[in-house]
Amino acid sequence: MHECLALAKRGDGPARERLFAACRSYVALLARANVEKWMQAKVDASDLVQQTLLDAHRDFDRFAGQTEGEWLAWLRQILAHNTGDAIRHFGTAEKRAAKREVSLAGAGPDDSAGFAWEPVSPGASPSQLALHNESELLLAEAIDKLPEDYRDVIVLRNLQRLPFDEVASRLNRSRPAAQMLWARAIQKLRELLPDSSGLGQQLGCSTGTIGDEQ
Repeated sequence: MHECLALAKRGDGPARERLFAACRSYVALLARANVEKWMQAKVDASDLVQQTLLDAHRDFDRFAGQTEGEWLAWLRQILAHNTGDAIRHFGTAEKRAAKREVSLAGAGPDDSAGFAWEPVSPGASPSQLALHNESELLLAEAIDKLPEDYRDVIVLRNLQRLPFDEVASRLNRSRPAAQMLWARAIQKLRELLPDSSGLGQQLGCSTGTIGDEQ
């Protein structure tokens, strides 16, 4: 992605298209995490994705960053702004309910953690930061390939960080059924990730023992 970003900033149109295509799944996953259950009848995550990418295309010449992390953070800021605009159409109580969802995409320019399972180390080298950003994109692309129920449970559990009781309630399942669904989703996600990325092993460590999960 670094090469595409550099070429796009120099005015290479095809490189810009490749850059945006590479980030679509990433933006879509974060938008999905932002659109909470109470918003779903009023806000379509795909509309947020479309508006965010259109805004980024329109304002691309104003993007002053140079790195992949700065680029992803800029996209997250645009998404957060668009999510906030959507929320402002609703009542005060709903705005309060949405605060957590907005924060998922409301990353500042120095925030490169995004939605990856493991945050990047504050002392990471440029090469480690680049690998972290690439891992986020790989995760987003892999999650996008999952069946809808698998995507849903991963969004609720791993992005929104909800306890399993709440995950089960959102999915209209029993807690054991929600836990089993999540375990199957993580297993399938691990299978979709390239071995060379090391993410499959990381996910394996993150699942733990189902009975011990909160």
